Order: sequence, then structure tokens, then C-alpha cells
Amino acid sequence: MNRSCGVLMHISSLPGDYSIGTFGKEARAFVDFLTECGFSWWQVLPFCMTDEYNSPYKSYSAFGGNPYFIDLPTLCRKGLLTEEEIAQYRQESPYLCEFDRLAKERLPLLALAASRVREDKKQRIADFLSEQPELAKAAEFLALRKANGDLPWQEWTVSEADPEELFFWQFIEYEFYHQWMSLKEYANSRGIHIIGDIPIYVATDSADVWANREEFQLDAKGYPSSVAGCPPDYFSEDGQLWGNPLYRWSAMKKNGFSWWRRRMEYMLTLFDGVRIDHFRGLESYWSIPATAASAKEGKWVKGPGKALVNMIREVADGRLIIAEDLGDITPEVIDLLKYSKFPGMRVLQFGFMDDKNSPHRPHNYIKNCVAYTGTHDNNTLLGYVWESDPVTRRRVFNYCNAEDAEWSHGCEMILKTVMASHADLAIFPIQDILVYGSDTRMNTPGTATNNWRYRITEDQLRSADPMKFKRLCELYARD
Repeated sequence: MNRSCGVLMHISSLPGDYSIGTFGKEARAFVDFLTECGFSWWQVLPFCMTDEYNSPYKSYSAFGGNPYFIDLPTLCRKGLLTEEEIAQYRQESPYLCEFDRLAKERLPLLALAASRVREDKKQRIADFLSEQPELAKAAEFLALRKANGDLPWQEWTVSEADPEELFFWQFIEYEFYHQWMSLKEYANSRGIHIIGDIPIYVATDSADVWANREEFQLDAKGYPSSVAGCPPDYFSEDGQLWGNPLYRWSAMKKNGFSWWRRRMEYMLTLFDGVRIDHFRGLESYWSIPATAASAKEGKWVKGPGKALVNMIREVADGRLIIAEDLGDITPEVIDLLKYSKFPGMRVLQFGFMDDKNSPHRPHNYIKNCVAYTGTHDNNTLLGYVWESDPVTRRRVFNYCNAEDAEWSHGCEMILKTVMASHADLAIFPIQDILVYGSDTRMNTPGTATNNWRYRITEDQLRSADPMKFKRLCELYARD
């Protein structure tokens, strides 16, 4: 991997007129912005449908797409909606994702578009889904869920989906895929590569578990017998009880990790590289009895290790795989990461507690890593500096030669420090490019409100000076 630089921003955060970012013209304008800055990577969050808290890390399908990302003006150009019809769905605020409104209005509007698909196009959709069986399963699952009153699949009594509802979800998967691939083709033509995100676990109530029950640790009724989480640590005395079903790795190994292989192959069709969330869970995972009151009752169990890594390397065939190696990292996890040859992650905000030897402090970055000022789970850089205690703030600013700087300029010096580091790839959240505060934070782990809503506007994006970043990329040999 050549020395390069990129930006972390989810599709939902893009500008637009219809309550959330989409695959429309604003996404292409963002690609143009990245090119003007001299960047070559755009990192996004998972593309799947979100949960009741709008998180993309829990979904009805690890393969299916988020319908909200389908661009409405594009559907107008295809003759499936009219300008007059979508006009009433224009957003009230350009600064936040209007999830409450989307939940009420967007699927009925998309259903109207689906109802206008011509018969010859319906055959094209059927042919596409025959080549994408996991998307076909996702559509079937969602249609059956509707037929069963939106109950979890373990409680279903109806086994036949309404044909119209089934076609609606097939249309969603088709349109999502083709709108995205058109955007990806444009990005690649402009020299921008896309990094996707793979959550390590899936939801219990998902097409993935419903269609592959023997590959998960379930009881006789289909509910998890053990669930995922992480042990108590400095940040949480009870640990974290995520509740996802755990994989039955022994069964997966017997069939060559076929579900994971299909997942990796599909994700590397959608993206030019991917980040694997919670990589340490491949070495050992925290297994918690499903009846446990807290994660304290869990234990470490060996994961698939090198066998799964070998399959991932085979599928990747040299494409970028980022291992999210944050959290409780043991020598065994470090050894597995070295074996994989995947770049791990370095997060500047973790580097200035009190340990000068922290791997997250820039002078300790190795070449084969991806350096971030922060991730989607961190505060923004300006928010981090603002909320740090005076000693930590001084330590960071002194380190970055910004001890006398005004705070926003100090943040720019921090960006320069990361760009000057030895890391092959530097990634900055868009909020840090714009030097925005904690009110623009994407997610605060452990909280359930006001997350995943952040959006930029076209004016805000234009306020950034692309030439400033282009000069920095040239200065630090990041092409």
C-alpha cells in the first residue's frame, strides 16, 4: 500500500434535500472534493439497514442495503417517481438525519416507485437476484417478517410472503446495488477507493441467522444459547453485553467458512477494501450465557484464528483489509495480526493518557497500519481537545508543536502530525477536516439517543480549502 490519505464519512452524513445522505449527485460532489484534496480513500460505515437506535452495526441482514440511501431524484429520472411527488418529502433541517420522518415516510414512497416497474425490468431484477442469493434471502426474510406482523423469525407462523411485498424488497436490493455501483465506478474513475465496514457479529433476528441456523450457537427454539460482548475493563465494570448470537465456528470450519466467504466476496464487490470490526474476536471471543445478567459472567473462548484469516486473505487477493485491533489486546491477538499481514488501527486520541510507549502515539506508528485522529465512536478532535483535562491537552499540543496555538489551529497541527507519521494510510473523520466540535459527534457508545444523525451541508463542505490538504499530501508524500 502506498502512503495515502482519506476521509471517514458515512453515506448518511452527506448533504442532500431529503432527510439523509444518499447515492445521488451530492455523493459525486463529495468524491470530487476528495480528489481536489489529494486524498485517495473514502471510508464508510456498514451499508446494511439500521436497528431501532439507527445503528448500522445491528441489522436484519449483513448483505442487504439500507433503503434510505436510494436517491429519490434518480428514481425520478427513471420515471418511477415524479418531481411533484418527492417535493413533499423535502427535509426540514439539513444538519441532521431525520430518522423519525424517514421511518414513517420513506418505505411507502419507495413502494410507490416499485409499483411502477415495467414487466421487462422485473425480469432484470429477477435475473440479478438469481446471481445474488444472499440478497434474495434478505428480501425473502423482510417480506416474511412483514407477513408475520414484524415478529422475530422464531415466532413466525406464516410461511408464505405476499408477492407484492416480496417484489418490493427485491426492487430495493436491486436499486440499492446498482445506484451504489454507479457511484463506486465514478469514485474509482476519479482515483478514489472506498473502504467498507464489516461488523463481526450479526443480529439474532436476521436473514443471516434465519437461513444458516446450524452455523450459530442457538437453542432448540432458535434463540442464542450464548451471546457476544466484552469483559469488564477500565471503562465498564460490568463489561458490555452486546447480545449477538455467537458463531458455531466448528460447523463453519467444516464447510470452509462458506458463509464468511460469501460475505467477504460480496463486500469486496461493493468496496475496494474493508475494515473488519472487533478483529480480536477471531483469536478469542467473550462468550456470555444467554441468561446472564451482565457480561461479568462470560469467559474467553478460542476463535477460528489462522484458518479464517487464511480464507479472508485468499478472497482479498491483495486488496486492503483493515483489522480493528482495539480494546483488550493480548500477545495472541498481536501474533494473529502479524500472521495476517493486515494493517491494524492507531487512534491518536488513545495515545496521550500517560504512556509515551503507547502504540497510538504517532512516533510509535509502524508502517503497516492505518492512523486515525478518531473513529466514528470517538469524540471529534476539537471536542476531544476541548474536553480533555489541562494536562492532557498541553501534552497533545506540545507533542504536535502547537503549545501556543489557538485551538482550531492546534487541531490542524495534530492532523499534520498524523500525516507526517510512518503510517501507510491516514484517515480523518470529516468533522476533523472541518475542525468541528463534539456537537457533531457521530456516536457515543453506551448511549441510545442522538447518535448516527450527523450531516454536513454543501456550504460547510465548500468552507474547507482543498488546496491546503493537497499541499499536505504532497509535503508528506501521500498520493
